[in-house]
Amino acid sequence: MFNKQINSNDIITSNTNNLLHENIKIDIKEIEPTTKNINENIFEEELSIVIDEIVDIILQGLNEGKDEKPIKQEVLKFINDHKIDLTELYNWLLNNQNNSNSIYMFGYLNYYGIGTDINKQKTIKLYQKAAKLENITAQLNLANMYIHGNGVDINHNKAFKLSEKLAKKGIPNAINKLGHCYHKGVGTKVDFQKAFELFQKATDLGNSNGMINLGYCYHNGIGTEIDEQKTFELFQKAANLGNDIAQYNLATMYEIGNGVKKDINLAIYWYKKSAEQGYKDAQYELKRLLEN
Repeated sequence: MFNKQINSNDIITSNTNNLLHENIKIDIKEIEPTTKNINENIFEEELSIVIDEIVDIILQGLNEGKDEKPIKQEVLKFINDHKIDLTELYNWLLNNQNNSNSIYMFGYLNYYGIGTDINKQKTIKLYQKAAKLENITAQLNLANMYIHGNGVDINHNKAFKLSEKLAKKGIPNAINKLGHCYHKGVGTKVDFQKAFELFQKATDLGNSNGMINLGYCYHNGIGTEIDEQKTFELFQKAANLGNDIAQYNLATMYEIGNGVKKDINLAIYWYKKSAEQGYKDAQYELKRLLEN
């Protein structure tokens, strides 16, 4: 058994949990837009296509299990590469709420304060509107908010129903989220076997949070037998996909020598990888090891 614990983050619904309670404001200078006129770089009739592409970037990141921060950075890079002024983008969306993606994207800008001030209450209303139009990305975001109560009252029944609905469509992020619901009894009865099966399915679809949760199941014998080798392999796979929590957990296993040969150099390597992504526990452990 470990003397120190793998940080399972109490089963990961989405890596956005690390940032949910921070008051985030995007600095427009972060991407240094090169134009003040959106029409100099992209025809207005093409902007809806660009917005669809941005929403696809967000959805893909969620399904891969990426953290909120790198997804945001990819969005900002895409906007910058297309030389779109953030204020112009915000204003265009304000006046073009004609489909679920534009409604969702307007909520996304308000959530982060991109081209405007942060307004999470407006974000919730916009996500709910887009979700009613069957926007998958909005539904995923709402399900996570209903689980954790970020900007909205916790509603486990709604979280479960949204997760179940999207899981039936084969959405990796939702399948992992549904596994969380069965593991913790969120809107349903606790069913460890069902949770394990869903985490396995999410893993098979390439969701790194599903890999971590499946590893956590093998580590603790949740819905399966304890198998530290499988735990290590799953954390390693998720870490190679850039998941900061997996990197931290892998470092912990190397430091302790549980499920793998003890290797302090590799522990430092993976703590550093995680720390560079802003994971505070990894930053603490890295400092501790380097000082010793």
